[in-house]
Amino acid sequence: MLMTIVSFIFVFGIIVIAHELGHFVTARLNGIKIHEFSIGMGPKIAKWQGPETLYSLRAFPLGGFVKMEGEDEVSEDPRSFSNKKPYQRLMVLVAGATMNFVLAYVLLVIIMFGMGSASNRIEAVIDDMPAQSAGLLPGDRIIEIDGKKISTWEQVINGINDSKGDKITVVVERSDDLNVILEMVPELGPDGNYKVGVQTMLEKSVDKSLGVAWDQFRMFFTDIFKFFTQLGSKEVQGELVGPVGIVSIIGQASEQGFWNLLFIAAYISINLGIVNLLPFPALDGGRIVFVVIEMIKGKPIDREKEGYVHFIGIVILMALMLFLVFRDISNL
Repeated sequence: MLMTIVSFIFVFGIIVIAHELGHFVTARLNGIKIHEFSIGMGPKIAKWQGPETLYSLRAFPLGGFVKMEGEDEVSEDPRSFSNKKPYQRLMVLVAGATMNFVLAYVLLVIIMFGMGSASNRIEAVIDDMPAQSAGLLPGDRIIEIDGKKISTWEQVINGINDSKGDKITVVVERSDDLNVILEMVPELGPDGNYKVGVQTMLEKSVDKSLGVAWDQFRMFFTDIFKFFTQLGSKEVQGELVGPVGIVSIIGQASEQGFWNLLFIAAYISINLGIVNLLPFPALDGGRIVFVVIEMIKGKPIDREKEGYVHFIGIVILMALMLFLVFRDISNL
């Protein structure tokens, strides 16, 4: 239980800090007065007063906020959020989700490098399979299949599958830099793919980690975005979970190791970034809608009316949060 709590605080801590830091730094760069930079919600458990900004740590690590002058009210201060140009406010609003996406990608790069990525070097050769019969050895690096250059594990798999069961010519690089030409006939596996009986060796490479992390990021982003666009339809797979459900997921990930915990953190960070950009009142996306309308109309929208809309949005979000909490508890 203690490990679950610590893991939850760690995951949400880095995600919230990244998000709010995005707002904070961008606001500062645009000369906006910031009253408070807070990590967490609820009562303060620690605080430090800077020359202008109060920095606080609050009891519940479920969020945070950057309180800017004139964000939800009319202000005559030239440094207020409301008195900045629309494009400046847009930059501040988008920065939080952007930092969540950046954090997720960085975490995925760290994971891919730490764990290693599948490579075209062979870790093991399975007994009584075509690769063993052809003379392929552990440590060999496959560099060519039927005249096509090979540099990744995905290309190895594709090269074998493209054979459709016909004989293939494989060129491998041995540890002594000697190139060896082998011939083998792939066998059809139970999953419908052709195989020769080899296992990839995981290698640590910064360049490869950057590419594999980007592919994983795009897959996460696409799946999460697709989920929200289909929400409420029969096509959607999965369901929304509240804080209790997230704690449970993080706890399970922490039991499976540090890399799994970072993996979940990256997924949640992308999720949070997309959620915050949804065009719903009180969320960054809802505020962005008002700024875009102002840019189109060429004149500011009544701040009090906008604040009222966002207040209603907060009430709805809180009600949704309570509903999800009760449902998560009932599902335990």
